[in-house]
Amino acid sequence: MKLKFKSQSFQTAAVNAVVDIFKGQRKSADTFTITNEKQLIMDENGMASAIVGTANVLQISDEKITENMNAVQKRFSLPVTNDEPHSFCIEMETGTGKTYVYTKTIYELHKQYGFTKFIIVVPSVAIREGVFKIFRLPPNILRCSMIIRP
Repeated sequence: MKLKFKSQSFQTAAVNAVVDIFKGQRKSADTFTITNEKQLIMDENGMASAIVGTANVLQISDEKITENMNAVQKRFSLPVTNDEPHSFCIEMETGTGKTYVYTKTIYELHKQYGFTKFIIVVPSVAIREGVFKIFRLPPNILRCSMIIRP
C-alpha cells in the first residue's frame, strides 16, 4: 500500500500554531527516561502518584508561553485567554487530517526544540491502530528527519 499526503495550508497553520507557542525555547538534546515503573502507584482516580519519568525540559517561563499562546490566538482571531499556560486545544473538523497534523507537529517540535516525549490519546482501538501505522511510515513521507517507533 502506498500512501501520499497532500499538505494543505490549514494543516500547516495548525502545526505552526503549536510550534509557535514554544518560541524562545532553546533546542536541547533530551533523552527519554523512565524510572522503575514497578514503583508506580495509582491513586483512587487512576492517576499516577509517583514520578516515573522525566518530562521535556522547558527553558521558557509560563509567562512567555502565555504570551506566545496569546499571539497565536490573536493571529487566528480567537478569544485571548490566560488560564492554563500548559493546556492547549487544537480543534479540527472530521476528515481534515488531524492525525497528519499532530504527527507533523510532533516531528516539528522535535526538530525545532528537541522534544521527545508526547502522549497521544485516541477514542478507539481502530484509531489507535491507524496511529501506529502512521508512525511506522518512512520519515520522508512526512518530510521529517525523525523516526518514532511505538
